[in-house]
Amino acid sequence: MRRILGALGAVPPLLVLLVLLLWPGQGAWAAAPVFTLPALPYPANALEPAIDATTMTIHHDRHHQAYVDNLNAAVARDPALMGLSLEDLLARASKAPPSVRNNAGGHWNHSFFWASLTRPGQGGEPSEALQEALVRDFGSIEQFRSSFRAAGLARFGSGWVWLITDSDGKLEVNSTPNQDNPLMDLVPGGGTPLLANDVWEHAYYLKYQNRRADYLDAWWSLVDWSVVSDRYSAR
Repeated sequence: MRRILGALGAVPPLLVLLVLLLWPGQGAWAAAPVFTLPALPYPANALEPAIDATTMTIHHDRHHQAYVDNLNAAVARDPALMGLSLEDLLARASKAPPSVRNNAGGHWNHSFFWASLTRPGQGGEPSEALQEALVRDFGSIEQFRSSFRAAGLARFGSGWVWLITDSDGKLEVNSTPNQDNPLMDLVPGGGTPLLANDVWEHAYYLKYQNRRADYLDAWWSLVDWSVVSDRYSAR
């Protein structure tokens, strides 16, 4: 770089600044993020009383932002990953370093989670087609909810609970550890996610402490069934 600046000699300062900005590894453009934090689709206090505003703010602005920042840093270290979509990164998670697997999962999972929720009492009901599928594959809506809750309680430590549809169109409930999700090529029984609940402690601990069951029960009031139904029809 010193040789370049020396060769510029008496070049006008603005041109020198332009060279510095465009020189590989220099300037803000080289560190520009590939992935960005999506805004919440509602105010941070919109999900109260089921999820309090403080939890939402910390969860979104700090935890989710950290996954985005760490993912951008991990991708920047590996030229082979540059330009890949988030879904592409998930599809090759088994071949990716843990920093990519964990943070790509964290970014995708949280983006999906925010979009699945709405204000209490405004989530509606599953579409007729989705209701029929839930009854077909679980026996009843109540049994589906019971299975989903049980999976959330059974997840040891941190992770997620999912309603997915498999390649044959059958609905299933499963759970993944940490920030894994059913789109990853290393997750057994993968499929198309329709609904997810975050059972990491940071998702509920300020309000519910160790009472995960209470959080799982209150969370149902926030599910946006129009979004879930649209995902089912688009699968």
